[in-house]
Amino acid sequence: MASAETRMRILIAEDDQVLADGLLRSLRASGYAVDQVGNGSEADAALALHEFDLVILDLGLPRMHGLDVLRKLRARGSSMPVLILTAGDSIEQRVKGLDLGADDYMAKPFSLQELEARVRALTRRGLGTASSIIKHGPMNFDATGRVAYINDVMIELSARELSLLEVLLQRAGRLVSKDQLVERLCEWGEEVSNNAIEVYIHRLRKKIEQGPIRIATVRGLGYCLEKIPN
Repeated sequence: MASAETRMRILIAEDDQVLADGLLRSLRASGYAVDQVGNGSEADAALALHEFDLVILDLGLPRMHGLDVLRKLRARGSSMPVLILTAGDSIEQRVKGLDLGADDYMAKPFSLQELEARVRALTRRGLGTASSIIKHGPMNFDATGRVAYINDVMIELSARELSLLEVLLQRAGRLVSKDQLVERLCEWGEEVSNNAIEVYIHRLRKKIEQGPIRIATVRGLGYCLEKIPN
């Protein structure tokens, strides 16, 4: 099970509120930032406006079928991992979902333990690696164990600092705006201000810049995790 400090962001599109509540509790207890919508139109709008690491998509959604949500997501060029849930388990339905670009498929009822294992596998795949280890110079970050090392020495980081570091590592060498950091660190209804991001960045800097790594600030634009040249 993932640590309670994980902040990868998941959207659940499920109209059965009892099931949705169970998934929310389970995944949040495992540390994911989780949002939920109850119909296909809301799912389509959320996926168009926000960035997620994974969507858990029920096929039998009201207002827009799950396959149509998936079709529109892929038509926008998104490679976001998609785990389909359905009450039906026909071969035709499974094939259609996979042909439209779903990454995995689970029929109801299902085991929460198995769903969490598939979520972990799909989020790792979304990072472009089968491993949960993200490497950057002398830094190793274990996305499953939620721990970071520089030159094999563990760094003591808070939950927010770990989440911030993970986002920067996923985009190492590229600029990440404050708005992108706020988007990735927060669930809906949770507020993190730009000033708070500056505080987290300051604290993280003090802890990781013991090694040949730095967080560069591009004033007015954002931050970039860089290796310091020898």
